[in-house]
Amino acid sequence: HLCVIPHFPEFDSKLKMLDFRQQGGGQAATAMVACQRLGLKTRYLGKVGDDDFGRYSKKSLEDEGVDVEGVVVVPGARNQFAFILIDQHTGERTIIWDRDKRLVICPEEVPRDIICSAKVLLVDGHDAAASVQSAKWAKNEGIIVVMDAERISEETAELISLVDVVIGERHFPERFTGIPDLKEALAEIAERGPRVAGVTMGKEGASAFCDGEFYHSPAYEISCRDTTGAGDVFHAAFIRALFEDWDLKRCLDFSNAVAALKCRGLGGRTALP
Repeated sequence: HLCVIPHFPEFDSKLKMLDFRQQGGGQAATAMVACQRLGLKTRYLGKVGDDDFGRYSKKSLEDEGVDVEGVVVVPGARNQFAFILIDQHTGERTIIWDRDKRLVICPEEVPRDIICSAKVLLVDGHDAAASVQSAKWAKNEGIIVVMDAERISEETAELISLVDVVIGERHFPERFTGIPDLKEALAEIAERGPRVAGVTMGKEGASAFCDGEFYHSPAYEISCRDTTGAGDVFHAAFIRALFEDWDLKRCLDFSNAVAALKCRGLGGRTALP
């Protein structure tokens, strides 16, 4: 639920919203929609609730051409949902969300055949144990593994050691390593296994460390309406760039450009190219 507001409300107050939209969301789901629009063939694995929101989420993926063979509807469960407050002036957002515990995916529930049929596997912070299992299978098959790093759990270090590319939100490198210097933090993460360790920083652009070199790509100047899903779209664009013979700087520039285009509209999908 996307709510555009003139300013952030105070407690014990009322505020009239300026615009409202309902749209499918989720880190990996939005990334799959973006990959699909960028010309890739995609498949989403996950669970949805047995309610109107769950049916809406699944159909929104189907409508975009995303394969939903691996989507499981959990009887009696409430679908994950969020209220997203978007500042009218800056496009910055605050997300208030909830997830039914019955939507958690256990490692033994992951379909190995689907994982091993991919060319690239994207994992996010949800269901970390299942992500570790999936990454192990993918690594054994020579499949590229990309990680959208946001949450930190007891499995995070192991998962990072299994992936080829890890791109975190702006605070992840310091939170994970305890190192405040960005270059040093990314270098430390890269030492743990990934070939590319990167970070997205909103209007400050994106940076990455690879093969001993630090790269930075400045953000594009746009009229930003909503930043919701920009990171998810960045990951999708980076995956698309992996299929081209581009250097890392060009991959970052391309991903920044696609994420910037997304920010022209409400939600993670409206303004996707």
